[in-house]
Amino acid sequence: MGGVVKRAYKYRFYPTVEQADQLNRTFGCVRKVYNLALEARTRAWAVRRQHSTYVQSSAWLTEWKRTEDLAYLNEVSSVPLQQTLRHLQAGFAAFWDKRARYPRFKSKRKSRASAEYTRSAFRWRDGQLTLAKMDAPLDIAWSRPLPEGVEPSTVTVSRDAADRWFVSILVETTIEPLAPTDSAVGMDAGITSLVTLSTGEKITNPRHERADRRKLAKAQRNLSRKAKGSANRAKARLAVARIHARIADRRRDHLHKLSTRLVRENQTVVIEDLGVRNMLANHSLARAISDAAWTQLRNMIEYKAAWYGRTVIAIDRWYPSTKTCSACGRINTAMTLGVRAWTCPGCGAVHDRDVNAALNILAAGLAER
Repeated sequence: MGGVVKRAYKYRFYPTVEQADQLNRTFGCVRKVYNLALEARTRAWAVRRQHSTYVQSSAWLTEWKRTEDLAYLNEVSSVPLQQTLRHLQAGFAAFWDKRARYPRFKSKRKSRASAEYTRSAFRWRDGQLTLAKMDAPLDIAWSRPLPEGVEPSTVTVSRDAADRWFVSILVETTIEPLAPTDSAVGMDAGITSLVTLSTGEKITNPRHERADRRKLAKAQRNLSRKAKGSANRAKARLAVARIHARIADRRRDHLHKLSTRLVRENQTVVIEDLGVRNMLANHSLARAISDAAWTQLRNMIEYKAAWYGRTVIAIDRWYPSTKTCSACGRINTAMTLGVRAWTCPGCGAVHDRDVNAALNILAAGLAER
């Protein structure tokens, strides 16, 4: 029996000049309201030691709309403005629970340009999506169909740095679990090989960023030579953004294919609970670690496993998977980072460093079940 899940389907769309203008104004208003509310909530705590709520910030929004300076907030749909206040509330809740940092102000250049519309702020009819304050439906490139009979509950519109427009449609749908299997696999994350499996298979790291590094460097040099504020600088910045977008798209596509395959083939996937943020402090490896995108791969495996009735086990990051002999369990404390193959001094077993680590990760994960 399949389970009902919330699933987002993301598509590119091509707005008219009028739609792009309306959405760009909406993005600006969303950012402005978020920053105003963050400033007001921060001041309320600093001055009065008062924890503000979503309800209070919503009342502030009503007051801001009545002022002459912020009257332009009335020109866009009120729903994305309310939704950004809800997102801010969630950010504060995560901060109070010590799950995240204190909310930060949104920047025009660095923050994601997006707006979220709930059911009252869009019309879904005959497979066409029309947003509030718009007369015509969005011209969406339907790269894959939505599940039959679903009704969108939330729509998020965004524009990336490469000036591409996307709409993410959230629906409730039923996903059938995969047939159970006896297979289990351990994964050792790496840089030369993206992951090494306990089966002995090594998945090559495509290194998408390195493949386009020369092209990216040339575009960045070209950008640095343009006068600030000029039209040519805007064009050069867009060229850099498009290269970054190409890298991110190819990386995401590869990770989706790999994560789907691992979840389909195995009932249990065992991974290491890596502290990627701490590892990025190593400046000689930070670029390669970011390009490998281990955290993104883990997230994909986890949510797909939840969809399809699979199990993901994360073992402690301090478990000595690399130095432990998978045959006899002896720990080889003398082994250094540069050693790629080694012989166990206890039982004489010959190990490939990464395959041995994956075998140990699998054994440790299965022992925790």
